[in-house]
Amino acid sequence: MLRTNVLLFLFLVLCSLVFSSVKATVSYDDRAIIINGRRKILISGSIHYPRSTPEMWPDLIQKAKDGGLDVIETYVFWNGHEPSPGKYNFEGRYDLVKFVKLVQKAGLYVNLRIGPYVCAEWNFGGFPIWLKYIPGMEFRTDNQPFKVAMQGFVQKIVNMMKSEKLFEPQGGPIIIAQIENEYGPVEWEIGAPGKAYTKWTAQMAVGLKTGVPWIMCKQEDAPDPVIDTCNGFYCEGFRPNKPYKPKMWTEVWTGWYTKFGGPVPQRPVEDIAFSVARFVQNNGSFFNYYMYHGGTNFGRTSSGLFIATSYDYDAPLDEYGLLNEPKYGHLRDLHKAIKLCEPALVSSYPTVTKIGNNQEAHVYRSKSGNCAAFLSNYDSKYSVKVTFQNKPYDLPPWSISILPDCKTAVYNTAKVSSRSSSIKMTSTGSGLSWQSYNEETPTADDSDTLSANGLWEQKNVTRDSSDYLWYMTDVNIASGEGFLKNGKDPYLTVMSAGHVLHVFINGKLSGTVYGTLDNPKLTYSGNVKLRAGINKISLLSVSVGLPNVGVHFDTWNAGVLGPITLSGLNEGKRDLTKQRWSYKVGLKGESLRLHTLSGSSSVEWIKGSLVAQKQPLTWYKATFNAPGGNDPLALDMASMGKGEIWINGEGVGRHWPGYIAQGDCGKCNYAGTFNEKKCQTNCGQPSQRWYHVPRSWLKPSGNLLVVFEEWGGDPTGISLVKRSR
Repeated sequence: MLRTNVLLFLFLVLCSLVFSSVKATVSYDDRAIIINGRRKILISGSIHYPRSTPEMWPDLIQKAKDGGLDVIETYVFWNGHEPSPGKYNFEGRYDLVKFVKLVQKAGLYVNLRIGPYVCAEWNFGGFPIWLKYIPGMEFRTDNQPFKVAMQGFVQKIVNMMKSEKLFEPQGGPIIIAQIENEYGPVEWEIGAPGKAYTKWTAQMAVGLKTGVPWIMCKQEDAPDPVIDTCNGFYCEGFRPNKPYKPKMWTEVWTGWYTKFGGPVPQRPVEDIAFSVARFVQNNGSFFNYYMYHGGTNFGRTSSGLFIATSYDYDAPLDEYGLLNEPKYGHLRDLHKAIKLCEPALVSSYPTVTKIGNNQEAHVYRSKSGNCAAFLSNYDSKYSVKVTFQNKPYDLPPWSISILPDCKTAVYNTAKVSSRSSSIKMTSTGSGLSWQSYNEETPTADDSDTLSANGLWEQKNVTRDSSDYLWYMTDVNIASGEGFLKNGKDPYLTVMSAGHVLHVFINGKLSGTVYGTLDNPKLTYSGNVKLRAGINKISLLSVSVGLPNVGVHFDTWNAGVLGPITLSGLNEGKRDLTKQRWSYKVGLKGESLRLHTLSGSSSVEWIKGSLVAQKQPLTWYKATFNAPGGNDPLALDMASMGKGEIWINGEGVGRHWPGYIAQGDCGKCNYAGTFNEKKCQTNCGQPSQRWYHVPRSWLKPSGNLLVVFEEWGGDPTGISLVKRSR
């Protein structure tokens, strides 16, 4: 008996040594990604870790798994991780390792889109602002300073993942990595330097030896072994650039982003399901929803131009992490149907047969006898009855029925059985008692001002440390000026590259102007009250995020670049553009850190009946206790104009309910080709009224809420609400 036990022990030890030496593998062929020798139809969804809180991550990931996902996709956000050169941040919402490990714990895979250019409606496309000021720097081209910096960050992330054993061959969840992002259109514009950069980028990534395939989206010339992939509302017609690469769709757009001043876009789930089923029936083996949970652009992370704080994206999981029905449920059912077809899909190619004027049957049959069929009706107006293998099937307009056994239709993309949900925002009953602090108009004599002849570009001065930059100059008016007697005030014209401008004359607001969604540039024109002697002209230029997309987007200007002229003087028109200007970065309240508990205690606040209302450039603060329950929370900001919000020192984001949504919010039919302007909502209302307050940011009592208001709002209208569906 003892001898038997010893032999059994030795056998188990030997087996453990053998199996421990067998590493997982990830590869691909023309049909699919192959994991441990098995082809898989992979269903993925985008959840960006900085757009939610670590406390939300487990629930979001579990709901994604329950919704039928195999993979979680995320970008890696360079400017969040390296805000200054060599100073790294991998904590809190930027704890990438924790996020990836939570995905692994849930039993899901990861597609790590390292980029490090991300686009993503994220500030500066994910690049840190300091990158722009490295000598000789030129973004995303065959430029040595850029390649050195980019390679350094990519290596940093890859080595971090390797050290934590997070790539699949190490036993981790990462099965795919992405280098660059939607670079093809840029390469096409810039030519040879772009082609050289593409080749270098691919070689650099593959040389890091992650053990998993690399992808490049919207990159038709992706060099082997990198896989080129598709992004868009529809990708059924996409073909990879080599016949031995799988057909992958890295961004199935579930909706569209919201801009301040624009309506809220929505995409019917019937059309999303139709586009996915159409992709799969045409050999597609990997698709990723962008977004599956959009989340929130906290703080100043949203990009220019005019991207809202909410990044809900009409995703299956809404901004607050709640199920967006019927989108969530209808797609979950689609995933179940596709998985039933998987054995046939990964082992054969379809036979395509016309079964009507605008109808087709795609049939997959494997050598082992598995059969799956997709019956499609591409007509956007009419239902049809088709016959397939001697059986009748009803197909609604713009729909596909899925038959996992080539007999029984278990799912139709246009037949939604999941119940719809509506949003309910309910007051928590938490009364807010406000105090106010008036932001001061600075002067050129302040110690922290800069002076120069002429006008400076805004981000070159602020280095994106603040949305705000003051431009200040003096205008000397002689006592003999005619307008002082005839009452015809001079006319000031200020031309700016955007995005918002407040004009102050001798400390008083003279006017405000802001850009549009289509054109961030702006011109202020108006009569101004001037007096004899020295007059102070102060221009507060406000950025609303840095650009994130476009060829050489890093060179785009912001701020007051002129010309600036004053008309109606005895001399005619006076050009103020090249005279002496002083500059001050940011607001006094920012330098005092009024959004923090310690900073807010450093000044005297106005209380009671004297609290400012509808006054521009005003800070407000209030304290409140955390409401009971687990419902997500938001601030109703409908009574305010424009500014920023903080809770306990954490940046909720930019608020701008004063910018009313303009657009065409007519009827929405799911059938027919979709675009981001087809199904718009919220016209005539604030583009964003409610602002997400993560519960994890709150203490049981004494929470500090600080609001900076540019335009002049009524803080008594702000309320804390619970969100439910």
